Amino acid sequence: MGKDTINKTDNWLQGEKKEIPDRVMEPAFAYQYEQVGDKTLEDYIALPEGTRVELIDGIFYDMASTSFGHQGISGEIRAVFSAYIKKNHGQCKTVQDVDVQLFGDNKTVVRPDVFVVCDRKKITLNRLVGAPDLIVEVVSPGNWKIDVYVKKKKYMEAGVREYWLVFPNDRKVQVYCFAESQTPETTEPKEYTFADKVPVGIWGGKCEVDFTEVYEEVRFLYEG
Repeated sequence: MGKDTINKTDNWLQGEKKEIPDRVMEPAFAYQYEQVGDKTLEDYIALPEGTRVELIDGIFYDMASTSFGHQGISGEIRAVFSAYIKKNHGQCKTVQDVDVQLFGDNKTVVRPDVFVVCDRKKITLNRLVGAPDLIVEVVSPGNWKIDVYVKKKKYMEAGVREYWLVFPNDRKVQVYCFAESQTPETTEPKEYTFADKVPVGIWGGKCEVDFTEVYEEVRFLYEG
């Protein structure tokens, strides 16, 4: 991000909201404001290869860098989902780190850590067009507000049925069942720890992710 963009963001936080930054870093975002930028899917596609951003309401948001722990947890969760789908001959697909054109428009493209989609008509060669059924985000210290506030609201509005937030440093998992809720503000998560088996709501709890096993695969990274 250039110096000019950082300065514009600082002014914005201080109450001078004359300009909307075209790219936002986590600490600089004023979450109480609903802002819309002018960036589009075409701008997103034109970014240099390897650029880690998401496009939300026309604004680029920097993504936290991935880590071995982050990827390890995501991969273990996806493996459980995939095994369940294969065992039950399901039509759902589970994907890790792929673009999602969340509303099917050109203003929002996110890249969840893991998601499950059961309507194959939404799947294209390059991205998912529409809302997944289930999304899992492994929360990094550098991007937790975007996952907890911004994306949670967008996922609910788009029609995502279930949203998991995994907090490795706190050894906990929050599960939002949007199908049972009315608004993002009144949605209360179910809380689990890394000693629990977390049921998958979209499958009626028939599939469970044992976070004792998930954490065992990455324990050495967090406990030395």
